Amino acid sequence: MTDASANREKRRNQWKTLMTLLPYLWPRNKPGIRLRVTLALFCLALAKVTNVTVPVIFKDVVDALDGEQAILALPVALLLAYGLARLMTVVFQEMREALFAKVKMRALRVVALQTFQHLHSLSLRFHMDRQTGGLSRAIDRGVKGIEFLLNFTLFNILPTLLEIFMVCGLLWAFFDFWFALVTFVTIGSYIAFTMLVTEWRLKFRRQMNDKDNEANTKAIDSLLNFETVKYFGNEDHEAQRFDRAMRGYEKAAITSTVSLSAVNIGQGGIIAAGLVILMMMAGQGVIEGTMTLGDFVMVNTYLIQLYLPLNFLGFVYRQIRQSLTDMEDMFELLRVSQEVSDNENATSLNVNGAELRFEQVSFGYDPRRPILKDVSFKVPAGGSIAIVGPSGAGKSTISRLLFRFYDADQGAITIDQQNLRDVTQKSLRQAIGIVPQDTVLFNDTIFYNIAYGRPGANREEVEHAAKLASIHEFILSLPEGYDTVVGERGLKLSGGEKQRVAIARTILKQPAILLFDEATSALDTATEREIQMSLKEVSRGRTTLMIAHRLSTVVDADQILVLSNGQVVESGRHPDLIAQDGLYAQMWTRQQEAADNNGQPVGIPGE
Repeated sequence: MTDASANREKRRNQWKTLMTLLPYLWPRNKPGIRLRVTLALFCLALAKVTNVTVPVIFKDVVDALDGEQAILALPVALLLAYGLARLMTVVFQEMREALFAKVKMRALRVVALQTFQHLHSLSLRFHMDRQTGGLSRAIDRGVKGIEFLLNFTLFNILPTLLEIFMVCGLLWAFFDFWFALVTFVTIGSYIAFTMLVTEWRLKFRRQMNDKDNEANTKAIDSLLNFETVKYFGNEDHEAQRFDRAMRGYEKAAITSTVSLSAVNIGQGGIIAAGLVILMMMAGQGVIEGTMTLGDFVMVNTYLIQLYLPLNFLGFVYRQIRQSLTDMEDMFELLRVSQEVSDNENATSLNVNGAELRFEQVSFGYDPRRPILKDVSFKVPAGGSIAIVGPSGAGKSTISRLLFRFYDADQGAITIDQQNLRDVTQKSLRQAIGIVPQDTVLFNDTIFYNIAYGRPGANREEVEHAAKLASIHEFILSLPEGYDTVVGERGLKLSGGEKQRVAIARTILKQPAILLFDEATSALDTATEREIQMSLKEVSRGRTTLMIAHRLSTVVDADQILVLSNGQVVESGRHPDLIAQDGLYAQMWTRQQEAADNNGQPVGIPGE
């Protein structure tokens, strides 16, 4: 694609982005919002009309003071009219702002909410391929871009262009075509020069931003690894790396500042040239008697009045370009299709015992690398099954398919003979509770994190769940108890404490199906046994699926599946699998020897 074609495509995308924004400003079935938009535009028009009449009234005041009667009496009526016109310009502008505020803020809220909801509806694959911080910044920049466009384009740049045509029309009507032409050419040249030079300056601004980002990244990376820097005595090395990046920023910033000065000089020169030409034409008219002194002042006032709103055009133009790009990035997220979506005729899952079946299920994150191969098993209603195997065997993939984060490539997964593809994702996930291996908590209180399992639960219910998870006494020992804030991602709690909070959260949810994905992997042996007893009690009467690496946690399961290379290679109860002397028996022996060598007691919970 040539540069010209690329630029045309970019302009089309920017125009499409602007069109995407219109439904939020003129929404269907919202007559109140549409009325506000109409009234805001009407106030905008009135503000521009009164603003254009100010120089005319000022001209009449000057002419009145220039007359012979000015010594005897001031033109009070004209001065009052001048003051009123100034006041009404401000009043209409503020009324426009007040009327449009709700429209603007509603549009920002709706766009941000829709993007947020859409991101939550996308598949796990999308979020694994994207950085969460980048998504958050895309929404933030997109919303700010919309706000900037509405503030500066809709109610600043476009009204100023309208005012230019109104002023040119008045000058033509009051004087002649040449006054209008000189004014139009001056302002047009000012705008064209600003846009062209700003476009040229963008590369310097980008270089400056790139170097600033590079320096900032190096500084943060170095400070985050403060101990490593100290270990190796590399303070000077880090300072040199940071300084090299800052030198690049310094050079780019100087170039950007110098080029900005050139822009300002060019803008001043264009306006000065236009003013001189108009003043010479108006002055000649005064000498010849075809124009008054008030006309001379009015011509000068109009050009200055048009110039002032365009004073920051370079900044505004650059920001408009950036805002359109940011908006396009955000709306692009809205155009990402859902990999896993509910069928049109999807119904709510009807749980009646929660019998779980995997029937010849095959799946791969990448078609070239299958993870599960023809996996079949059944968990009777209220029964328990454990899935074990070496790392990479596909154990966690089974949990992701059960939650329908992905759809199986082949085969079917059913709950009470209902295919997961035929039920709503919301009802499916309400029926399943999970305690994951890597527990991540919200940066909120312990109470909030436990109650997240069932928002709206009262304190007694939350505390009961905490007692079953063996964390209630620990919480009470904290200075702020259940109101203790756990920090970002729960970093103020240990791994075991976080996992017990996750267990309490799942207990509170009271799901029909329980899924334990290495649920006690971060706990010491004594705590693990204590929680295993609680989990056994909580699991009673519920269909339970346990994914485990530590085999001592699954010996009481009704059935154990051994996965290897995505296939079920062994199945049975613990004693039967030990007797088979296969892969499971080998794993069990290794773990028992490891536990014995570490000085930990060897045995089975409950023995």
